Amino acid sequence: MTLLSSVDKYTADHFIDGLLELDGEIIEVGGGYWVEIQAKRVPRTAAKPFGVDYGLCLISPSGARRVCYDNAHPVQIGRPPSGKMSETNDHRHIEGAVEPYAYTDAAQLLIDFWTDVERILKMEGIP
Repeated sequence: MTLLSSVDKYTADHFIDGLLELDGEIIEVGGGYWVEIQAKRVPRTAAKPFGVDYGLCLISPSGARRVCYDNAHPVQIGRPPSGKMSETNDHRHIEGAVEPYAYTDAAQLLIDFWTDVERILKMEGIP
């Protein structure tokens, strides 16, 4: 078995093309809720080591963001003043709370996002 080096792990995301194909999709998921997906290739940086800029959001009928996975900005880890900023921009917003997200590949990102979407919709009584 060949282990990936720390550099290779960023190029081994075989599902990223599938995520990129979803760019611009708006999906009605019931009860007036919808999902909006954005995904574009960008240069690899320390903040975006996989070379993708993404945002996957569940929007309520009122327009409020209930769930959002994105990498638009770093987030604080821990409480001020000792908290530090995340090394990558990957994070998720769940019901107003923001926390770092450990992006591993596009397939897991989609699984994690849809799991949270299903949980929120179930809480709202939407099958």
